[in-house]
Amino acid sequence: MSTVITSPAAVPIAGSGAVTRLQKQEKLSVHDLVSEVELTRGDVELIFRTAQEVKALPQRFARALAGKQLALIFEKPSLRTRVTFEVGMTSMGGFAVYLDHAKPRLGERESIPDVARNLERWVDGIVARTFNQSAVEELAANASIPVINALTDLLHPCQALADFFTLTERFGTTKGLKMAFIGDGNNVCHSLMLIAAKCGARVTVATPEGFEPNPQTVNEATAGSPNTVQVLRDPYHAVEGANAVYTDVWASMGQEHFAHIRSQVFAPYRVTDDLMAAADPSAVFMHCLPAHRGKEVTDSVMDSPRSIVFDQAENRLHVQKALLLLLLGHGSAGSGRRRV
Repeated sequence: MSTVITSPAAVPIAGSGAVTRLQKQEKLSVHDLVSEVELTRGDVELIFRTAQEVKALPQRFARALAGKQLALIFEKPSLRTRVTFEVGMTSMGGFAVYLDHAKPRLGERESIPDVARNLERWVDGIVARTFNQSAVEELAANASIPVINALTDLLHPCQALADFFTLTERFGTTKGLKMAFIGDGNNVCHSLMLIAAKCGARVTVATPEGFEPNPQTVNEATAGSPNTVQVLRDPYHAVEGANAVYTDVWASMGQEHFAHIRSQVFAPYRVTDDLMAAADPSAVFMHCLPAHRGKEVTDSVMDSPRSIVFDQAENRLHVQKALLLLLLGHGSAGSGRRRV
C-alpha cells in the first residue's frame, strides 16, 4: 500500500503547523553541526525554513555575512560541497579560504587542537571534509567558532539535509514518506536515516550481507521511533510503496581499490527502470552524486523525469547558506571568533 503524500500547495514547507512552532525558535540549539544526532526536530525545521527564504529571495541576504571569514579544510575531493560553500559564503558578503589537506591529512603536520586554536583567531567558522569522524569532532571540541561537518566516512549531514529539503519541496511534507536506499550502508545512508527520524519519515535499506549500515547509527536513528529504519536484502522488496528511491556509488572515496570486487557484489542492487517500476508510481529517483552511470544506476533512470538529482545538487547551496546564516550569523547559539 503506497503512502499518501500531501500536495505542495496544501502544506507549508516544514509541514502543517510548522510556522507557529518556528516562531518560538529563531536560532539553532547547537553551536556546531558535527552529527545530525545533536539536531532537534525544531532545528531541522528552522534550517528548512531559512533555506526556503534564502532560495526565494537571495538578494535579501546579499550582505548578511559581510566581514565573516570561513575556512574550508578538505582531505577529500569535492565538487558540490566546495563550490556551494564558497559560492554561498561569497554571495552573502563573506569570504572563504580553501585549505587542501589531501597531503598531509589534518593532524599529521600539527595537532588538530593546534589547528583549531589557530583558525579561531582568524576566521568565524570551519567547514571540514575528513576521512575520520573523530577529526571533525576534535576540531569542534577545541575551537570556539562553529564547525560544520562537510562529510566524513561516517556521516554526510549537509547532503541529507539538502535531500530532505528537496523532498519537502516536492511532496509538501516528509511526514509518513518512505525512502528506499539501495546499495552500500555508507555515510550518506547513515545521515539519511538520522534526518528521516527528525522529519517523520522512514528509510528501508537494501544492501548485501556485510555492507549494512553502522548498528550504532541505526540505533540512534530508531531511538525515538523503532520503525524509522528497516534493513533488507531484496531491493525489490525495499522499494515497494517507496516515495523516493535513493542510491550512491558502490565504492566511496578511499575505497577505490575495492571497486572491482564491490561491482560484482552490488550488481543485483543496480537501480534500473524495472526496479523503479516496483516503487510508488509518483516515486522520485535520488543520488548524492557523483554517479557512476551504468553501475549503481542506469542512464535511463538518471536522466528520466522522475530523477531529481540536480534539484538535490542545487539545494546543497540553499541549505548550506542557511547553515552559514544560522551558525555564523545572528541566529547562532554562540558564534564569532575569539577576541585577542
